[in-house]
Amino acid sequence: MFWTKSVRSVIPYMYGAHSKALALRIMHKVARLAAIPAGVSLFSVWVHATCEEKQDKRCLKVDELSLYTTPEQHYKFVEAEPTQLEEGIAELRKATEPVSTWCQQAGHSAVEQAQGVITTAKPKVESSIQFGKDSYEFLKAPPPGFYPRVGVIGFAGIVGLFLARGSKVKKLAYPVTLMTVAASLYYPQQAANIAKVGLL
Repeated sequence: MFWTKSVRSVIPYMYGAHSKALALRIMHKVARLAAIPAGVSLFSVWVHATCEEKQDKRCLKVDELSLYTTPEQHYKFVEAEPTQLEEGIAELRKATEPVSTWCQQAGHSAVEQAQGVITTAKPKVESSIQFGKDSYEFLKAPPPGFYPRVGVIGFAGIVGLFLARGSKVKKLAYPVTLMTVAASLYYPQQAANIAKVGLL
């Protein structure tokens, strides 16, 4: 063969002359091992099928395996005995039952009282909110000369505080009196109406 000749010519240069025989022996063994599978493929082999009568009696079907079968279910409910912890909690519940009912009743009565306070205070809160809105709308577009009049009435109150040296009654009476006089000068019609209501 061509490749064996070329290998024979290369081997002496690779290994030396004394290992040439050893290399050729290895090459022939490799060639034989490569040739055996090629030779086996040329042989014909007979294959015989077995008949079904010779099946092993120990073979099981898939549904006959214990892994796939469900055991018959015969369950009976057995009530567990209460543990010491469960008995302790039951005794604690019985002992605290009067206190818990009193707390629930007190809570309900507190909620009812709060709702009563809310229902009585709600109209007052709504009226004060409405008064605030009306005041805001009035101050947003006041009549002409309103701010100077308010300034004079406020200044009269400050003068009353300055003049009221000494007793606490004077500190209360002088500012109120001077502010009332100043307001009645600027708003005589409203002052007359308030005086009429006060006299009746």
